[in-house]
Amino acid sequence: MDINSIDWNQVWKEQRAKHIHKESGPQYWNKRAPSFANHAVKTGYSDAFIKIMKPKRSWTVLDMACGGGTLAIPLANKVKQITAVDFSDGMLDILTETARKQKLKNIRTINAAWDEDWSKKDIGVHDVAIASRSLAMDDIVSGIQKLINSSRKRVYVSTVSGDGPHDRKVMEAVGRNFTPHVDYIYVYNLLFQTGIRANVEFITEQNTKIFDDHDMALNSFRWMLDNMTANEEELLKNFLKEHLVRRKDKWVLDYEKKVQWAVIWWEHNK
Repeated sequence: MDINSIDWNQVWKEQRAKHIHKESGPQYWNKRAPSFANHAVKTGYSDAFIKIMKPKRSWTVLDMACGGGTLAIPLANKVKQITAVDFSDGMLDILTETARKQKLKNIRTINAAWDEDWSKKDIGVHDVAIASRSLAMDDIVSGIQKLINSSRKRVYVSTVSGDGPHDRKVMEAVGRNFTPHVDYIYVYNLLFQTGIRANVEFITEQNTKIFDDHDMALNSFRWMLDNMTANEEELLKNFLKEHLVRRKDKWVLDYEKKVQWAVIWWEHNK
């Protein structure tokens, strides 16, 4: 099959449709913001991403769908200016408070979404645009074009490779068939089709979750199991009873879960 005959934008959209949570808008992420931001800084992901970036002090950077500042906060000490954009006020509040505590003066925040008109949000053009683990849009072509239009030198995006943060064991334990999410290769092939010869590097994240108790563990998996039924919840409780082990005064799963992310980046000329 000729790779150029495939509509990768449509394939991306169809695959995403299989996994879209009914709760996935700003209010959902506002609720998840504290736990999500807290977990994100513990995995070593940001250090690995920045090592791949090799940021320059002179850069201005757009961090699209920045979350609680997983990249914006550590990058602020390495670049000239960061524009951090997210559609979740809760995420931006966490980022702003962290920046205040660390006395970072070079981060400005904007409340905006992928599908809005960025020109009306004063996002502007930067040296580099990044979208880290945040390609949550149906029209991936439009999203990538916005990143290109908002940058002068480079674009960095990252997305899942393989299963990503989803746990097959958990899905199987509650009786759900596991369907992999949109993999990085969709993005890479789409870029290739448009003439962009991108670089790809991988980050392997040791995703060891630590829980205070079984209820905390149960709640940590709810995002993975949209519309979990009472029967599924009972099955998940049984799974956790079997696989949670005591480690000092905390609980951890008795198996290793690694998460791999693909960082795709390219240089471009305007």
